[in-house]
Amino acid sequence: MSLHGRNIIFGYERGRSVLDNVSLEIPAGQLIGLTGPSGTGKSTLARILASLDAPWSGEVHIDGTPVAGTKFGVPGALRGAVSMLFQSPRAATDPRHTLSRIISQPADIARRTIDIEALASEVGLTPDLLTRRPHQVSDGQLQRAALARSLAQQPKYLICDEATAMLDAATTASLVRLIERRATEAGMGVLLISHDCDLLLACCEQVHDLDGIRA
Repeated sequence: MSLHGRNIIFGYERGRSVLDNVSLEIPAGQLIGLTGPSGTGKSTLARILASLDAPWSGEVHIDGTPVAGTKFGVPGALRGAVSMLFQSPRAATDPRHTLSRIISQPADIARRTIDIEALASEVGLTPDLLTRRPHQVSDGQLQRAALARSLAQQPKYLICDEATAMLDAATTASLVRLIERRATEAGMGVLLISHDCDLLLACCEQVHDLDGIRA
C-alpha cells in the first residue's frame, strides 16, 4: 500500500523537463521527507502525485492502481485519496469563507457529515475562531484550518508542500506532531517537502534529496 510516482517526466516548456525520470514512493503509515534546492521541481512533483497535474510520461499509482486524469477527472474510487497542504494558506483558501466553511469543504463536496468542532480542536483551533474569516486570523491559525480541511477529506495520503515554511517553531512542532499521530494511528502516508533538513530528519523514516531520486 503506497502512493508511488514512477519514472515521472514533466516540464512547462516543450523540450525542457523539470522532472526527468523521477520515482518516489510514500508507503502507508510512514512519513517520507523530500528536500532539494529551490527550482528543482519539488512542488511540481507534489502536484503530480496529488493528481493536480498530469506528467508528460510516467505513472502515479495509489495502492497499486494507476491514476488516470487530474482533479475532478480522477476516477471516483481514487478521488480524494490524496490531499495536499500548501505553503501559503492565504493563497489556498477563499477569503470570503469562515474557517468553519473552509474546514467542511471536502465533506460538503462528498456529501458527508463531519464534526467540525472536533476536527478544529484536533488541530488546535478554538470554537470562537470558526466564525472568523482568513483576514481575521493569523497565518498559523489559518494553516491549522487548512490542515483540518485536508483531514476532513479523509485522505489515505497527505502531501505537505513547504506547509510549515511560514510558521513559527511552536506552530510547526504542533502541526508535525499531529501529522505524525495521524500517520501512526490512521495509517496515513505523508510526504513532507521542506528545506529544513533538521525537521525532516527528526520526524521522517526516510529523507530524499530530489536530485538523488532522478534515474
